[in-house]
Amino acid sequence: MVEYNMKTISFNRKAYHDYTILESVEAGIVLTGTEIKSVRAGQVNIRDAYARPQGGELWLFSAHIARYDAGSRDNHEPTRPRKLLLHRRQINELAGKVTQKGFTIVPLKLYIKNGVAKVELGLATGKKLYDKRESMSRHQAERDMERALKLAKQRY
Repeated sequence: MVEYNMKTISFNRKAYHDYTILESVEAGIVLTGTEIKSVRAGQVNIRDAYARPQGGELWLFSAHIARYDAGSRDNHEPTRPRKLLLHRRQINELAGKVTQKGFTIVPLKLYIKNGVAKVELGLATGKKLYDKRESMSRHQAERDMERALKLAKQRY
């Protein structure tokens, strides 16, 4: 049995609100020395990030990894494109689906797994306003039911 040591660094709640996630895949991410130190410190924002295939590779754009405070003048650029590591078959499959209208690849969470930075990517389609309202009302109804059950348990 394999035991994984995982620490979630950044979770993209906005992606679940704005998109319907159809499938997800785990990808490695190529980082420089100062970037991985900032990631370990939790100074990451993947809210507006997206992935796009270019030249047979998958790249992560608009992910903000803050500059490392103790870094020298060779510190990294916070929003530079970062290469994602996937098998060729996975890249080709995602690239084929993204070329269809309405599909995009969004990062769902960034985490460290056994000392290596990983990104969970989701193949997604955008939600319409009425879909967002429906999911918000469903979420609110679930919270109300949980609250009522908790209150009922306390009474008896």
